[in-house]
Amino acid sequence: MRLTSAEIIGGFLLVVGMFSPGPAQPVAGQGVGVEEYQPRNTLVVPENIVTSARFPFVDIHGHQSGARMSSEAVGQLVREMDELNMAVMVNLSGGSGASLVTGLENMTRDHPERFVFFANVNFRGVGDSGWGERAAAQLEADVAAGAAGLKIFKGLGLSDLDTDGNRIPVDDPRLDLVWAKAGELEIAVLIHSADPAEFWQPYDRFNERWLELTLRPRRIQPPGRSAPFEQIIGEQHNLFRRHPNTKFIAAHLGWMGHDLTRLGTLLDEMPNMYVGLGAVIYELGRQPRFAREWLIEYQDRVLMGKDSYNQEEFHTYFRVFETADDYFDYYRRYHAFWQMYGLDLPDEVLRKIYYENALELVPEIDRSLFP
Repeated sequence: MRLTSAEIIGGFLLVVGMFSPGPAQPVAGQGVGVEEYQPRNTLVVPENIVTSARFPFVDIHGHQSGARMSSEAVGQLVREMDELNMAVMVNLSGGSGASLVTGLENMTRDHPERFVFFANVNFRGVGDSGWGERAAAQLEADVAAGAAGLKIFKGLGLSDLDTDGNRIPVDDPRLDLVWAKAGELEIAVLIHSADPAEFWQPYDRFNERWLELTLRPRRIQPPGRSAPFEQIIGEQHNLFRRHPNTKFIAAHLGWMGHDLTRLGTLLDEMPNMYVGLGAVIYELGRQPRFAREWLIEYQDRVLMGKDSYNQEEFHTYFRVFETADDYFDYYRRYHAFWQMYGLDLPDEVLRKIYYENALELVPEIDRSLFP
């Protein structure tokens, strides 16, 4: 009698089962999901931990609630800045009117040379007659009160609505008087438009920022929630082109740190465009050879900045810029699955990024604090 394949396999499994020690016991870690997975690096390579920048630097992208800061809090912040070799923090949350004045008084009373404020614009009322004239006049008053620049938050282009309930595009011509006034006053405009492009991509297993979107689901931009990423970024670039006499700093590498070739083409086209490094060091640290070449080529157009303040997180920036270290941790794992590599930038490039470019764009910064 010939046995079928199924009967042969079944008999084999029966015999194996007779000698099996019993059901497999669960192994520690089998129940760990990808959200909890945090592998420890076993690579043994030279490490150069950098806790203080090689040169004094300007943080062009700081945020502090100046109107609510006490003298003690400001003093502690300055001590931490000294440890980092941060000479000046640019506070982009300066506000406008009375809140700007109060914040400046609080943060510069004892340390007048260490903090520079950028004013903000309130876009409520866009669509009303005379809004542009009033906003431009308020900006001029804020600069007279001590503001050294203008910061535009990402609500413009994403969530800010006009008086008819419509989205206000970044390049809305009703705002032109504000940008023209900034050019007339010779102040820089640091502008955050959109968010990482991956937020608009399908939320699936192919999305490079799946972990971040899983942990921060409100960041997902499904179709219809907002304008598409390319539309918002395109509006920003249209704004830069339309106001060549105004200097713009695109925050977060303009959300193009993953495509430096495209970003370089834009910088070549628009000499009034600069970029800040706030919250995007993970993009440069994963492409050390090309990013190094790119930063050397565009060293006059890039400014050091961190975004949300955390003293220890600056150390990753310093290590990426100043060392040739291999494969080290980024400070916030949900932004990136990958490791960082050092770019080992030349000193002349470090000086440009750390402070020289900021001194050119923000003349109010005290030059005596730098070599």
